[in-house]
Amino acid sequence: MRLVIVSGRSGSGKSTVLHVLEDLGYYCIDNLPLGLLSGLGKQSTESKDERLSRVAVSIDARNLQSSIVNFPLFYEECIQQNIQIDIIFLDARSDVLLKRFNATRRKHPLSDSSNSLKEAIKKEQDLLDPIAIKADLNVDTSHLSLYELRDLIKIRVSGRKTQELAILFQSFGFKHGVPSDADFVFDVRCLPNPYWDPNLRKFNGLEAPVQQFLSEQPETIKMQQDIIQFLENWLPQYKDSNRSYMTISIGCTGGQHRSVYLCDQIGQHFTKLYNNVQIRHKELPPPLKK
Repeated sequence: MRLVIVSGRSGSGKSTVLHVLEDLGYYCIDNLPLGLLSGLGKQSTESKDERLSRVAVSIDARNLQSSIVNFPLFYEECIQQNIQIDIIFLDARSDVLLKRFNATRRKHPLSDSSNSLKEAIKKEQDLLDPIAIKADLNVDTSHLSLYELRDLIKIRVSGRKTQELAILFQSFGFKHGVPSDADFVFDVRCLPNPYWDPNLRKFNGLEAPVQQFLSEQPETIKMQQDIIQFLENWLPQYKDSNRSYMTISIGCTGGQHRSVYLCDQIGQHFTKLYNNVQIRHKELPPPLKK
């Protein structure tokens, strides 16, 4: 049995993720009481119903607070039943969550006469910490649209087989902030920058003129080799420790040239070594769908 637990602060996109998993063939349960988690696992492993071989449950602040505090105990009970568990934890900046609630005029599950919306959002962060620290995949939805979140979950979850390490290589621009979901961050701003060449500025790191320029720079070649060597040495260690997801972020100033080029080159290298490797460029527009 494969069990995916979806958690995170209210307004971060949990319902969207649960709908995506349902479309992918998961038997989905919203707001499952934590005390029933172990029983669900037992029923699923004993059942001959194929629908219960892949189950997704949403667990969040609507649960009993005492149960959330004891989440590690429920988690261990499931592990002892040989259930493969993946925890997806969604979050966003507090100011973004505040705007989302104000826009939808929904009531926060922790807000009441003694807690303002802002206070409830902060309280929820502390409450869900026992789940967050065990998360296999952290997703910051602050700058993601619903469509981008759906695509991201499909990429990360649907292609992953049992006990397989799913790796995401993503380029980004430091001027937009470091991705909070990154497991490794490599800073390539020290490399020669095509941006300063007027003939190259309009191209990005996936296009031939920039690729040719960067591939001819000794510093770029050395940086690429060093990052590959580091990851070849250490990714197997994470895989052996039953790590489910790894997000490797490569950043330059604007996320258009150097980071895009290296992210693509390094990502392509690791597609030959691992079955589930995805490449994403945060600052580039998504490719047009045919």
